[in-house]
This record gives sequence, structure tokens and C-alpha cells, in this order.
Amino acid sequence: MTPELQRRVQRYGWDRASDHYEQYWREQLAPAQRLALEAANLHRGDNVIDVACGTGLVTLPAADAVGPDGFVLATDISGRMVEHTQGGADAADFSWVYAQRMDAESLTVNDADFDVAMCVLGLMYVPDPYAAASEMLRALKPGGRAVNAVWGARKNCGWAEIFPIVDARVNTDVCPLFFQLGTGDSLARTMRNAGFQDVEERRINVDLYYPDEASAIGAAFAGGPVALAYAKFDDETRESAHDEYLQSIEPFRRADGYHIPGEFVVVSGIRP
Repeated sequence: MTPELQRRVQRYGWDRASDHYEQYWREQLAPAQRLALEAANLHRGDNVIDVACGTGLVTLPAADAVGPDGFVLATDISGRMVEHTQGGADAADFSWVYAQRMDAESLTVNDADFDVAMCVLGLMYVPDPYAAASEMLRALKPGGRAVNAVWGARKNCGWAEIFPIVDARVNTDVCPLFFQLGTGDSLARTMRNAGFQDVEERRINVDLYYPDEASAIGAAFAGGPVALAYAKFDDETRESAHDEYLQSIEPFRRADGYHIPGEFVVVSGIRP
């Protein structure tokens, strides 16, 4: 898949997923988001850029932390995600939040404008993570803090079979190298290569809880990165994909639903 096609898939895929994202992922992603916000160490009056903001699940807590004397720029490649984030900020009367559609690899911001740059569970979708990390570095003031969070190693993410299941039916790479940044010290190394110093990494393992088959299927297919490909499936293809995915997560089913293992990696660094 070319970088241009990958960006197109991500843009329109997340447009598709935007209306379902919070329903299926708000609680499941909260541990990674809390850890990332803790690592960001936000202060009142900080200027923050939230890259790949999604529906604003990090943007809004960040806005609350920096207060009206601060500023939060929320960016995402998906226009629908940007609309969700701006709508949430407006509803909360966070007038110091501005959401804009923007490519993580080419941020249309001035150099050294921000105290903190965050990208929480977005960098693994970017064709060139090094370029995106370099853009975060450029956007930061000297001494500014950056925090990136990604999914961990494939072997620690029990839902990972969703990708080959979908790829087998659409004959395309939905998320090339999705787990690469979460393997070993890949994310930390990417940030160091981009120029960050004092790089620190933390990993956490969590259970992604879904009470029934419908919610597990909804999260995997409609609310996540394969939403665009999934929209092209006919009813028969959807049924077979659902069955295969449920088989893949069967080891994690308990009496009260599915407890699917997941791993998150959170890495912080400082612009010299």
C-alpha cells in the first residue's frame, strides 16, 4: 500500500468509524489515555497540540487541565473525528479548544508554538511515524514535552486477528505494520531518532471488556480501523467474518462476557 493510499484509507475509514468509536472504545482505551495524560504533566496555561485526536477523549481532559488561559489544538486526518471533537469542546464551553483536519506528518503549525504535544493511539496508523514524531518535535518549544501512546506487541493483543480476517476478504493491507511501534523499544527509538531526549517508556496490560458478542463484533468491525473495508462487505461476508473473529477471541470469553487482553505502550520525551 502506498503512503497516499494508506492516508486515504485512514481518513475515510475513521470517518466511517466516528459515530461508533466512543460506544465501543471509550472505556477500553481509558487506561492508556489516563497514563498518557499523566505523562504529559499538563499545567494551567499550557498550549497543547493533540495529534490524531479522534473524538476528543484526550482533547477534552487536556483542555480541562490547561484551563482558559491555555489552548488546545486538536488535529485528525478524519474530518468527522474533528467535528466530533469540536462539538464536544463546544458543548463543554471550552472556547480555548480548536479542532482542525490535519495530517500528522505535515502539521500546519508554526515552529515552537506548543508546550506539550500528544498523540494517543494514533501514531501506528501513520505511514511514516518518524516524520510525525519529527513534526511534534518541531511544534514544541525548547523544553516542551511530547507523549505518544500505541498498542503494544501483537502477541499481547487478543483482538489482533481482526486484521488478517479482514485482509483475507478485501485483499488489501488495512493497517500495515500496525504492531511494529509497540514491539520492543521501537516507539522509544523512533522518538530518540526524531530528536527527543529524556525518553521514558511505560507498558500496561489491560482487559478489554465486552459484555456480549454484538459489542465485541461492533468494536472490532464498525468502531475501529477496519470500518472502511467492513462497509464493503455483503451480508454473507460479514457473517463469515464475524464467525471467524468470534472464534479467535473464544479463549477470552467468560461467564459475564469477553475479557480480551490488550497492551499499551506510552513513551514521553523532551525537546532539547
